[in-house]
Amino acid sequence: MCVACDYTIHRAKHNFGWNRDFAPALVAKPGATIQFECMDSSGGQIGANATLQDVIDLDFSKVNPVTGPVYVEGAEPGDALKITIREFTPSGVGWTANIPGFGLLADQFAEPALHVWKYDPASMAPSLFGPGGKVPLKPFAGTIGVAPAEPGLHSVVPPRRVGGNMDIRDLTSGVTLYLPVEVEGALFSIGDTHAAQGDGEVCGTAIESQMNVAATLELVKGANLASPRFTTPGPVSRHLDGAGYEATTGIGPDLMVATREAVMRMIDLLTAEHGYSAVDAYMLCSVCGDLRISEVVDLPNWVVSFYFPRIVFS
Repeated sequence: MCVACDYTIHRAKHNFGWNRDFAPALVAKPGATIQFECMDSSGGQIGANATLQDVIDLDFSKVNPVTGPVYVEGAEPGDALKITIREFTPSGVGWTANIPGFGLLADQFAEPALHVWKYDPASMAPSLFGPGGKVPLKPFAGTIGVAPAEPGLHSVVPPRRVGGNMDIRDLTSGVTLYLPVEVEGALFSIGDTHAAQGDGEVCGTAIESQMNVAATLELVKGANLASPRFTTPGPVSRHLDGAGYEATTGIGPDLMVATREAVMRMIDLLTAEHGYSAVDAYMLCSVCGDLRISEVVDLPNWVVSFYFPRIVFS
């Protein structure tokens, strides 16, 4: 329970997309702190007792629900909505899946796979994965945004100028996010909560985990943002840095090809040195490995690196 919150929006108040005509779940003044009861990205289809069949039977019309929307009084097109993320209340259960047809290497991993995670929601201690792996946790919201100006229903899957499914793992407690407002009232929603994710979310899922999120909504009048921006209160990767990294690279004239090659080489490394199956290594890369563009200036080839934290095996 969020004792400092002015309102709570229960998880029943959710949508599966963005629409400027959605009725608000709440009308709030700027400065209100709200607790959002968020569902996991499967909309409850994959839970603590899930099996591979649940992945196979996944109803994609019910994925990535977002709680809301909140109509913020006084918000107008051209303003920015300032969101200060206060705290997460985790559930202690999560899942990571390889979903056929989805993910960076979907052409190589055509079969479904599933790992169900259990973790301590109070201590948020690293959670076990496979032979000897322990993944440090860092809760955040993968989908956070406001309604676009274009009329009609818009898919919740791709990110947009007004936010949405950005999957930025640093949008965690203490961070302040600014979103461009395109419609009256902004119509803010949030969901897709994760217990951990690597930069890139390469298999398409992180540690998907139901959580409640407390956030304060304020306005910056006339900000005229071109796209989302955010401010962190301090370092962002100390939970992973302690034992250093293994890194692989992809090099070539196409950034996406180089990205795929960097990830494939890390999968090869994890299978050879730590005994993981290829698909388990792929899912592990998704929850704790980081993609970085290392160089884009030395024509004709660019360098993409994939960093895997050695602390997982320490």
